[in-house]
Amino acid sequence: MILNKKLRILLYGANIWYFGEGMFGPLFAIFAERVGGDILDVSWAWAIYLIFAGILYLVFGRISDKYDVKEKLMIAGYALNAIFTFAYLFVSTPTHLFIVQAGLGLAVAMATPAWFALYSDYENRKHSGFQWGLSEGGAKIITGIAIVIGGYIVSYTSFKTLFIIMGIIQVIATIIQAQILRYKHF
Repeated sequence: MILNKKLRILLYGANIWYFGEGMFGPLFAIFAERVGGDILDVSWAWAIYLIFAGILYLVFGRISDKYDVKEKLMIAGYALNAIFTFAYLFVSTPTHLFIVQAGLGLAVAMATPAWFALYSDYENRKHSGFQWGLSEGGAKIITGIAIVIGGYIVSYTSFKTLFIIMGIIQVIATIIQAQILRYKHF
């Protein structure tokens, strides 16, 4: 067996999350413009996300190792990500967008280092190249498909509908990832 139960949970949950997150993709700039943002606001919003995430990756990566709370941090990050995705529904100014982006940076910093550490812990070393290929390749494929679907959703409905669908998908991803708690000590 190339994928054990824990790896399958991590992959399924992550790919569902990538699908939900990926639906927004390049539509972010259009949304930012609709809430009164210009090119600099889009730049600042994206920079805030990346800087918050980057700094907090270091913090939460250390916390996950020191206190052995990888599973809990990952699940909390996924849940927080879903909450901040729903928060897009309330964004009406660039400042609101900056706050949501900072929250998403916090969420991804909680979840991602812990996810990678768990994936590394659970991988079958004999098939690690393939398993990491599944992780990264699957994320790219799913995100690519999601971008197109997100474009259709916004074209035929609205950003509000998109954010609701994204949030629901991310809640589902959180529930799937939470199953890892059953297997923590196995």
